[in-house]
Amino acid sequence: MSKYHDLSNSELISLLRNDDKEAFAEIYNRYKSILQHHVYKKLGNFEEVKDVLQELFTQLWTKRNELPETINLSGYLYVAVRNKAFNIIAHRNVSSRYIESLQEFINEANYVTDLQIREKEFSEMIDQEINALPIKMQMVFKLSRKGYLSHKEIAEQLEISEQTVSKQITNALKILKVKLNIFFFFFF
Repeated sequence: MSKYHDLSNSELISLLRNDDKEAFAEIYNRYKSILQHHVYKKLGNFEEVKDVLQELFTQLWTKRNELPETINLSGYLYVAVRNKAFNIIAHRNVSSRYIESLQEFINEANYVTDLQIREKEFSEMIDQEINALPIKMQMVFKLSRKGYLSHKEIAEQLEISEQTVSKQITNALKILKVKLNIFFFFFF
């Protein structure tokens, strides 16, 4: 048994940020099976699951020096594989729709809509709307959604209550939902 087996996730992240390969191996061994099972339930294709995990752990090693000190490792890994799985599912859907559109174009001489441009523009709209939130709300929201921090970690970092963090995130989601639903309706 490795001396790394008993280390906490934060200790492993600290060692990983200092280029410790054994810490990386422990993280890999600790989470590989759990993440593999989690992604397989979403994708149902073992080859795609292997690709997702390989990409995830490659990025974890490559970007190890950029990881925030306060990262919630399990949350970060779960969100990362979930997003990668959703990207594959979206790509499947885009590919399927593209083939259908192409067939329709061939049969009816219609132009094919470039969905990737729309997705990119919609992503930019989302970022723009997040940046339009009030500063404190924006900080809380970004720490939650992009920093992968728990409500408690955000509260400690910003020196506010967990209830305030929860309220800020709830309000941000309400605002974004209203604004983005309008965009989504007209955009797609």
